[in-house]
Amino acid sequence: MKHADHQVRLFLEICRCPTLSEAANLLGMSQSSLSRTLAGLEVEVGNQLFDRNGRGIKLTEAGIRLRDAARPAYDAIDDVVRQLRNEQGRTTGSIKVATIHTLSYYFMGNVVASFMSQRPAVNISVVGRSSPEVVDLVEAGKAEIGFVYDTAVATDAVDITPLFEETMVLVVQASSPLVNKASVDLAAQEIPLVAFPPHYALRRMLDRHGFTPKISAEVETVDAMLKLVSLTSACCVLPDRISAELLHDYGLVRVPLAGPALKRRIVAITRKGRAKTALVDFILDIALEHSK
Repeated sequence: MKHADHQVRLFLEICRCPTLSEAANLLGMSQSSLSRTLAGLEVEVGNQLFDRNGRGIKLTEAGIRLRDAARPAYDAIDDVVRQLRNEQGRTTGSIKVATIHTLSYYFMGNVVASFMSQRPAVNISVVGRSSPEVVDLVEAGKAEIGFVYDTAVATDAVDITPLFEETMVLVVQASSPLVNKASVDLAAQEIPLVAFPPHYALRRMLDRHGFTPKISAEVETVDAMLKLVSLTSACCVLPDRISAELLHDYGLVRVPLAGPALKRRIVAITRKGRAKTALVDFILDIALEHSK
């Protein structure tokens, strides 16, 4: 089978996507070119590998057999290649990291800066996503390591490395009367909040503590959250590790929460069953050091 290795690898990537167009976008190919490659593989194996309909693609019985036979074999080959590179102490190449948005403001900057200073020849790509999206990226192999809340990890397809626990605080304007309080109980008084959308882990933490928070606005970034709090009477809930310097730039301060007790653990996740590269091990070591 001429070009079989290339064809089968593309087939395995198509298996991860609901539509052929999405697979083409992921692979950086035109849909027509990917269709021709798939058709060539189907001719070689003498079977149709996908059923195609208006809603997308679905593996045929022959496609399932080929996927189940090929994926472990190619994963094993890739793992050996990674291990051989690791044995040479590889210090060049690239690494893709996925992180929840909030960590970009008080943890990931230090981790990435330390990594860059010690591995200047490596290209590091960091993407900020919601908790479920970070898990999905790592599970699908689109990010080599992710940093997320442990409560967001609802899959057995990743390995988890605990990093640190953090406590939430109320963030308010420096001129707010709440600044004079030793602590604030969110359940005892109705405080307007700027919050993340319901699918974000920090929002779910608020929603599941036996009271209904008063959500005045929903935003998807920490910058938007801090800006709105600085311009309105609303407050927000963020980790206590967020820098006082950043809050000062917005005219904001932290006030401890008396209740409910909002804590969460930050973890690093990698894809289960796949050997970690030297670069992944290295950035994980840095993250553990900065977690102390």
